[in-house]
Amino acid sequence: MMALRKMAVVAAAGVLLVGCGGNGNGGGNGGDAAPVPEGIGEVTVAADGVQEVTVQTQDDYEFTPDRFTVAPGTVRLTVRNVATHMTHNLEFDEGEGPEAIDAGVDFLGPGQEKTIEFEVSVPGEHPFTCTFHTAQGQFGTMIVRQDG
Repeated sequence: MMALRKMAVVAAAGVLLVGCGGNGNGGGNGGDAAPVPEGIGEVTVAADGVQEVTVQTQDDYEFTPDRFTVAPGTVRLTVRNVATHMTHNLEFDEGEGPEAIDAGVDFLGPGQEKTIEFEVSVPGEHPFTCTFHTAQGQFGTMIVRQDG
């Protein structure tokens, strides 16, 4: 009887853990993330030929998306903070990518957005961070693909 009770407790714990397993995209923040509007993370080319992409932050420790891919050339990156409580920023990690990117967003309060523009020419992974939430793991990567 004791063994049966232990199995029931273990099974119940397993069901609870599966129910708290996250949001299905690899993040661990469950259902706390704000809805992602269409076009977030989608790289498009504007009429002036500049690649445009929007990354979103919210009341968690994630960039949405945390990875996007561009071609070599000019990138116009908008960072939108849809949080109601948390501030964020976005800085490219100095010395971590294949080339320096001297652009970033110093501060975004709840409801703010900022757009930066910069050039990339070297293929590879360019990591970026919210320096306010480095300890919580708020990291992302811009990938510059090989052209052609």
